[in-house]
Amino acid sequence: MTKPGVEKLDAFGQELDALRDAAMADLGQRDANHIRGVIRIQRYAEIGGRALLLFGFSLLAWPLGVALLALSKILNNMEVGHNVMHGQYDWMNDPELHSQSHDWDNICDPDSWRKTHNFEHHSFTNIIGKDRDFGYGAYRLQHDMPWEPRHRYQIPFYILMALLFQWGLGLHDLEAERIRAGEITRESKQAVWRTFLQRAKSHMLKDYLLWPLLAMPLLGVKGFLAVMLGNFLANTIRNVWASAVIFCGHFTDNVQTFQPEECENESRGQWYYRQILGSSNFRGGRWMHIMTGHLSYQIEHHLFPDIPAHRYAELGPKVEAICARYGVAYNTGRLGAQYVSVLKRLARYSVEPGREEQLV
Repeated sequence: MTKPGVEKLDAFGQELDALRDAAMADLGQRDANHIRGVIRIQRYAEIGGRALLLFGFSLLAWPLGVALLALSKILNNMEVGHNVMHGQYDWMNDPELHSQSHDWDNICDPDSWRKTHNFEHHSFTNIIGKDRDFGYGAYRLQHDMPWEPRHRYQIPFYILMALLFQWGLGLHDLEAERIRAGEITRESKQAVWRTFLQRAKSHMLKDYLLWPLLAMPLLGVKGFLAVMLGNFLANTIRNVWASAVIFCGHFTDNVQTFQPEECENESRGQWYYRQILGSSNFRGGRWMHIMTGHLSYQIEHHLFPDIPAHRYAELGPKVEAICARYGVAYNTGRLGAQYVSVLKRLARYSVEPGREEQLV
């Protein structure tokens, strides 16, 4: 598809603005009920999961405890934490649900997240050199990104980082790639490093010492190990799931990138156009969408990050219809197919320049 002209993009932007305005004007009790209902489920899942793990390596209780705790951590990060910190529920004037005061069960510091994700990524989506979330400074995902020998190993590195995803998010604001390039100094990131260490320490103490110790009076060392391992698996499940969701929304084969000069003095319609081409969706049922924090509708999230995410299921078909009228590509598909597409992109750009097309 060719890029629509300026006038068409202006009209395109006006239609999407009207869609956003209508949704924002309709916010109310339904949205409050949704987020508070998810929080209740998340808390009950955590209570149930942690209680079941205290029974030790029971054939029934232990795997169910792991599953419930993983569910709690996924809901806490995806549908609650991520969306609340985007300001989707600021209008409720509830301190627990306000973007500037909310915290989550994650090593990544909320203030760092609001800076690197909410501002940098959502403002400069897929602009090479400005959007640090595109590749996270670790992956080569486009031909105009410089190739380095370390990129040969980006598939195994991706697998490792999927397992440790919250740790990667926690370290992202350190901007290690800019330190290596000499653009900033290590000293300028000392505050970020101290916050990371503090949150990492709290996480390790809670999940790998304090909760396991609660099982020792009942089951001794076996109880300690059962809870510690259960917490580790729940964290790993959350990490792998969050990584898959985020990569499938940002790095599928059809996702496009942009140069800074292309995006200067963007109109609202041009900004919307870039958000859509820099995103991809995947299909599923209601609970799969909730488990992704509705980032299965990544296109709608990039367009309307401050609209409560549970509304994206209603907005998606309308956005797709507008895109069809203006000849704008709307990238969606099955989760499995989108994930394979991500792996293909990682593999293609892991090789030296000039050889990428051999891996198409």
